[in-house]
Amino acid sequence: MKYSQQEVMQFVEEEDVKFIRLAFCDVFGKQKNISIMPQELPRAFTYGIAIDASAIAGFGDEYRSDLLLHPDAETLMMLPWRPEHGRVVRMFCSISYPDGTPFECDTRTLLKEAIHTAEQAGLCFSFGAEQEFYLFRLDENGTPTSFPYDKAGYMDVAPEDKGENIRREICLTLEQMGIRPESSHHEEGPGQNEIDFRYSDALSAADNVITFQSIVKTVAHKNGLHADFSPKPIAGKPGSGFHINMSLKANDGNDYLQPMIAGILDKISDMTVFLNHTENSYERFGSNKAPGYISWSSENRSQLVRIPAAVGEYRRAELRSPDPAANPYLAFALLIHAGLHGVQNKLALPAPADVNLYKADSKTLAMYQKLPQDLESARSLAAQSAFIKKIIPKAILDIYCKN
Repeated sequence: MKYSQQEVMQFVEEEDVKFIRLAFCDVFGKQKNISIMPQELPRAFTYGIAIDASAIAGFGDEYRSDLLLHPDAETLMMLPWRPEHGRVVRMFCSISYPDGTPFECDTRTLLKEAIHTAEQAGLCFSFGAEQEFYLFRLDENGTPTSFPYDKAGYMDVAPEDKGENIRREICLTLEQMGIRPESSHHEEGPGQNEIDFRYSDALSAADNVITFQSIVKTVAHKNGLHADFSPKPIAGKPGSGFHINMSLKANDGNDYLQPMIAGILDKISDMTVFLNHTENSYERFGSNKAPGYISWSSENRSQLVRIPAAVGEYRRAELRSPDPAANPYLAFALLIHAGLHGVQNKLALPAPADVNLYKADSKTLAMYQKLPQDLESARSLAAQSAFIKKIIPKAILDIYCKN
């Protein structure tokens, strides 16, 4: 349900809400928040709530450190793990300078702008997220250890799969917050899990990714565990992916899935630093179902992009290179622009790579371009890209490419 500002204030009064969390993300997609009391809500909607941004990654230093949070009433959610009396709700926010100028490092607003650009072109993008994560044990002081919660494998069941009840609790909590999970299972790595949720519009999908990670971490900690969303938490074991499913509807009724994929393939190297921004992001590539080459195919999980078996409204493309450390707002914004690039320039797809690239010989592999092999290569490609410079504000580009 999407609320108006007046409905939010009425809800807060009628439902015994005592704390309102105003949530936002730093440039790397890490959630931040500040809590306000109900009596401050009218001020928040009218003027915004001031924060000191000097200590937040990518938000600047002590110079011009004051920023304002403006809650989006439509994103109101109850936090079901908080007390029944004196409840807590959360809203996502846009960010501005005190003079009202939009803050250039507000990646949620950047995604809104990409959605608007697509709408002007008569196109609507939808996204579905599949995120993998590891569960590790905590020590006696509550500090995460390097010991996985179990040693189960892909789609194993209890008792080998000890994460079954954790995933169940996560899925039930997602439902309570209005997010519809589709499936959950144990992944290949020890203590590794995956939960997929239903596709939605781009902004809701990105908000849901942030909410999902918060829920997973909260439920895990409540059960004496640590949820790890890093790309490669255990050397020699499968890394964790952030598989992004995309579909496209056009006002003219035409099917633009293929040119959308062609645009993504054309710009994927330029975008990679924003989809994989840590050093060990690149340790995933080329093994354990993580792609290493710029290619596509139907159903084939050794490819960068695959078109899963589906028909009608469920037909989509799945991008397999991003990892869960990525900022979903930046990722979805870039993918929208890359898809638009493909559609507007009528790009044609190359021939499908109907081979298993993990087992292919060197002659076959030589036919395909590799994804960037390390963080520095990805930074260099982004810094030199006219496509990236057109979309990503200089402040964000400098953060990703220089730090």
